[in-house]
Amino acid sequence: MNYLSVENISKSFGELELFSNISFGINKDQKIAFIAKNGTGKTSMLNIIAGLDSSDTGQIVNRKGLKIEYLSQEDSLNDALTVEQTIFDSDNETLKVIEQYEHALLNPEDEKEYQRAFEKMEQLNAWDFETQFKQILFKLKLSDLSQKVGDLSGGQRKRLALALILIHKPDLLILDEPTNHLDLEMIEWLESYFEKEKITLFMVTHDRFFLERVCNEIVELDNGGFYTYKGNYSNYLQKKEERIEIEQATVSKAKNLFKKELDWMRRQPKARTTKSKSRIDDFYVIKEAASKRRNDHKVQLEIDMERMGTKILELHKISKSFGDLKILENFEYNFLRGERIGIIGKNGTGKSSFLKVITQEIPLDSGKVVVGETIKFGYYTQDGIEIKPGQKVIEVIKEYGEYIPLTKGRKISAGQLLERFLFSRKRQYDFVEKLSGGERKRLFLCTVLIQNPNFLILDEPTNDLDIITLNVLENFLLDFPGCLLVVSHDRYFMDKIVDHLFVFRGDGVVEDFPGNYSDFRAYEDSKPKEVTAVVKTIETKEKPATPKAKLSYKEKKEFDGIESEIEKLNTEKSEIEAKFLDGSISGDEINELSIKLQEISNLIDKKEERWFELSSKLEE
Repeated sequence: MNYLSVENISKSFGELELFSNISFGINKDQKIAFIAKNGTGKTSMLNIIAGLDSSDTGQIVNRKGLKIEYLSQEDSLNDALTVEQTIFDSDNETLKVIEQYEHALLNPEDEKEYQRAFEKMEQLNAWDFETQFKQILFKLKLSDLSQKVGDLSGGQRKRLALALILIHKPDLLILDEPTNHLDLEMIEWLESYFEKEKITLFMVTHDRFFLERVCNEIVELDNGGFYTYKGNYSNYLQKKEERIEIEQATVSKAKNLFKKELDWMRRQPKARTTKSKSRIDDFYVIKEAASKRRNDHKVQLEIDMERMGTKILELHKISKSFGDLKILENFEYNFLRGERIGIIGKNGTGKSSFLKVITQEIPLDSGKVVVGETIKFGYYTQDGIEIKPGQKVIEVIKEYGEYIPLTKGRKISAGQLLERFLFSRKRQYDFVEKLSGGERKRLFLCTVLIQNPNFLILDEPTNDLDIITLNVLENFLLDFPGCLLVVSHDRYFMDKIVDHLFVFRGDGVVEDFPGNYSDFRAYEDSKPKEVTAVVKTIETKEKPATPKAKLSYKEKKEFDGIESEIEKLNTEKSEIEAKFLDGSISGDEINELSIKLQEISNLIDKKEERWFELSSKLEE
């Protein structure tokens, strides 16, 4: 069943032509992703389809009575309403009935009103609907229904706008970057929701795991041409590579880009498909795989960054709280050369604040941050670039540097760096004001990289970047020889560039995990399920079965904490082993470290033995 037809639409702004004579259809239950480079009209296309803008030529033909909801980058929420009022401020009949019922519950003395509201709930079978929309609010962390919309953060507003369109259950959902401002838990829930629900989607997203698992068709605007690919992201990569090969065998750059991406997709193990047999075995398999992962990459851009000394970055028992919100508590870590660490955790657990603590933008409550003398940070923040009127793209970059030195006396100029990040020579002399949001993010990245840092800190670098740019950034970071610390909710990006993770659990707890995001997800899924508090007992005449062994409260508490203790001990062991590589330590220090290393190794063995003992009790 055809829901909507796009017929020969075109759009230009002055001399800039975004697209011309585009035609395609959206049918019931299709889940279509729209891919295009930043600045080529993705948002304009969505606005036209949603009826918020008009095309220069052609038309949009909707099925009669079609209900469309649009999640745009800019919301139209009423700041004066509460979250609850915003939800019920709708023409949806079922929502109106639920609102009347909720009101009746607050006025139990009016029995007639309650009876009428109850009957309407029964008539429309609104009970399931109420349960569903409350679950949506819960999953998107919108628990305070009395909060004014005007008091919400940018991320909360985006989640409320998303919740509204999911609650309204339209025929067609149009989504512009739906995963922005969601943490990983929310993204995985939304992914699962779209997979299970019979729902029609047309969306722009840079989340490639989302594309892989949700979409059944991808349409692409590429150099003025419009292409359709049936299937998910893997299929898109394969078919695009074939198309480029047929069209222009000489365009080796584009072909190689997608070939590498496809090869990586094929090598990538599928997350969450099987349960692990042994947690400890898994842990060491993951650790070994993580240490080898970087060696598979062939360096193409040999950057000659400033030398790093033996001291990189040391965090000594650092603590930080904002009122009652605890971010860090006595956290310790010594960074080693070439470490590539990803930071994950729910929104509000302090990931961005951690970066600001390291760069000493915000003060610590206690502890000490020691930065090595040779360390030069490159810090990409979420704030973006400050635009100066009349400034051209190339001028912005040259304010920070003229080139990046490469090995053997070679170098990459500011203009070449911009070209690598998809700014053509002509585009480099455009005014910055004319750039799209994604292009400005791209330019900001270039200003950080041109300074040739040896320690890169990136806070959500993938937001608003198109998939082509993400591939370029990933390849650059894989070539980058220094330390890397990155906060991102892009699971695909994290899997590709980091070796291990800092997992922010909340309440000041930070765990070190030796692997990428898919490794972590598989490892978490292999955890023994917690025994639920509610136990149903059934009386029978048969002799009751012998009860399974259970952990006492004290043992359960010990079991919950033992893995993090093993991880910390292994980290301490690695740090000591690294010190042996320093030729400047004395004989006495070597003896002292040897004794300490043996003590830690013995303690690790005891902890692992205890873990198996407690684990076996759970499995009996």
